[in-house]
Amino acid sequence: MKRAFSFGLDREWLVIVTGIAFIAATYGLVRLAYGLFLPDIQTDLALDSAGAGYISAGSSLVYCLAALCGFLFGRQCPRMLIVVATATAAGGVWGMAAAAHLVVFGLCAVIASVGAGLASPAMVSVVRRNIDAKRIDRAQSMVNSGTGPGLVGAGLLALLFLPGWRLTWAVIGVITVLIAIALLTADRPDPADRNEQGNAMSADWVRRHRTALTAAVLLGGASSAMWTYGRAILVDTGGSSQRGTIIAWIMIGIGGAAVALTATPLARWSATSAWTLSCGTMTVGILLVAAAPGQMAVTLVGCLFFGWGFTSATSALIAWTSTIDAARSAAGTALLFIALMFGQAVGAIALGATITAAGYGLAFVVAAVLSSASIAVSALDRTGHRVPADRADHSGEPGHEPSAGPAPADRVAGDIEARQCG
Repeated sequence: MKRAFSFGLDREWLVIVTGIAFIAATYGLVRLAYGLFLPDIQTDLALDSAGAGYISAGSSLVYCLAALCGFLFGRQCPRMLIVVATATAAGGVWGMAAAAHLVVFGLCAVIASVGAGLASPAMVSVVRRNIDAKRIDRAQSMVNSGTGPGLVGAGLLALLFLPGWRLTWAVIGVITVLIAIALLTADRPDPADRNEQGNAMSADWVRRHRTALTAAVLLGGASSAMWTYGRAILVDTGGSSQRGTIIAWIMIGIGGAAVALTATPLARWSATSAWTLSCGTMTVGILLVAAAPGQMAVTLVGCLFFGWGFTSATSALIAWTSTIDAARSAAGTALLFIALMFGQAVGAIALGATITAAGYGLAFVVAAVLSSASIAVSALDRTGHRVPADRADHSGEPGHEPSAGPAPADRVAGDIEARQCG
């Protein structure tokens, strides 16, 4: 019995580690590295800023469409989503590496963003069916923190290979495929998960998410200041070198990766309390970067705060929808991430216009105001203030086991399957 229990924990950790790596690949290495490598890509392909913006907008739109597919199928067939996410992410970056013309490069860049849109809802379902109920929230937060290591990895590859961005994309594609194979090997499919999506898109279900949706849009708008213009403000107003901007990018990744270290204590918090802390930290990070872009030490601290705050806030969104409806958390994650991406698209356009008219300072202050507004909105919600039932008995007492009682149906099915699989 002890060996079986130990094996179960080992498999859980394997799922968590490969899940972190999969998010790192699809988000940090594939989707977000576009902005990191863009200056060298522009030089080689004669891509102007307007063209780069069109590609970014197309990528955001396709991400939303992919997340919508995850919304519909995340609970029913997460393994299929992982396969498609891998094929599009790896195939997209390989196409970018081989592209000789702007049109081909742009199409491949847009296709590569599909992987990130599918990855998050797929991983929510994979975690829920492989991790013990007492550890789900912590595991979800840890997996979601994979964006941070991905950003760090992208920065290290940039320091190693740039200006050779084609080789970098080729390597990223190989890494993504290998990680996906490891994840699919670690995952244990559960037939009990099928056909349980139910009426996820009912009016009442969406209505219960309205506060979280509003907060997600505001988070997206605020974060677009750093994701879109973070490097530009360092170069244009701070006089930072190319190497300095890459190091700042790595610090954002380190902040995001640190979410894995804080996942356990934050799992004991309500979703909206975690949201308040996360968005507050992100706000401070944005203001630090805007206040002193020429002072490297201050900038690095600001990037660290932003990375932790943003990644932790996205983890709080997953906990928020799980509090609203745990059985449909994959669909809820996709819905909230679509809102987040919509906010980023609108924010990038609005803040870009503000920068043109009044400079970076005002634009970053507006971003900080949007982040603060998301905190105020979260205070209006009541569902996110509740601690999920599966944490209520033990969240404040590490090691305390809940009282005996009937096991949930999906847990029973998982135990039966485990015995059948030997």
